[in-house]
Amino acid sequence: MQLDDMRIFVATVDAHNFTAAARRLALSKQFVSRRVMALEEALGVQLLIRNTRKLAVTELGQEFYERAKRILGEVEDAEQAMSLRRAGPRGLLRVSAPMSFGMTHLSPLVAAFLREHGDVRFDMELSDRTADVVGEGFDMAIRIGTLADSTLIAQKLVDVRMVACCSPGYRRRRGAPAAPADLQRHACLLYGHGGAVNWEFIVEGAHKSIEVHGPLRANNGELIRDAAVAGLGIARLPDFIVADALKSGKLVTVLEEFLPAAASVYAVYPQHRQSSLTIRAFVEFLRKHLKKQLAA
Repeated sequence: MQLDDMRIFVATVDAHNFTAAARRLALSKQFVSRRVMALEEALGVQLLIRNTRKLAVTELGQEFYERAKRILGEVEDAEQAMSLRRAGPRGLLRVSAPMSFGMTHLSPLVAAFLREHGDVRFDMELSDRTADVVGEGFDMAIRIGTLADSTLIAQKLVDVRMVACCSPGYRRRRGAPAAPADLQRHACLLYGHGGAVNWEFIVEGAHKSIEVHGPLRANNGELIRDAAVAGLGIARLPDFIVADALKSGKLVTVLEEFLPAAASVYAVYPQHRQSSLTIRAFVEFLRKHLKKQLAA
């Protein structure tokens, strides 16, 4: 079994088909298909189920994929550790990040990092879905807010100020909540995924969690902000999403005296990537520059 065949197999699973994998690897589709078949023959197991539309990974194929990712990551780390004796970070970094945060803050920082480290390449996915970092082959992801329990390593980058706000028209119609508990009688615009949504405030020096309900839930901050501007209810969002609307008067803050708790921005990555010098360099770069921009 050749290490290059392992790389081709991992790229094929990540790309979901031979054509995309071949394009990513700058190889022919036929060569990629033959090398995966050779790998299956060498292992004596079927790794992929092939059909005309897309590839499916067998149970053994998924197990091999996860092990191969770890092995390839360790090989890359070993290569980087040696090369970095003479040079800086290098290699491909696949990163998943929220859309709003990525466009507003990561975009210029990725460009600045690439200017400093010419041997690094990025494959960025900006999406408000929560990516499966290990299963989808990401090296790192940016997460905002409370982290779900996982085996991922989390590095805190910065805190961002949270803002509760609504349109002036909504405030005239419904009045402003005098205390966080009043939110239960208001239309709240829910930023997040399924399940109950709780907003945290500081009441008499203690953190208090309020379950809120409303006419709209979305996993995109700009959509929630625009709904608030349209007068549909009260939103609780990171300052970087609503700053311009607050400045222009399209939104006004509520409950500001209760100091909504800051949300933390994290870089998360698989345990087998913790020794990656490129990841460590990028995390430290983000921490340094985001603190200047977003310190709550």
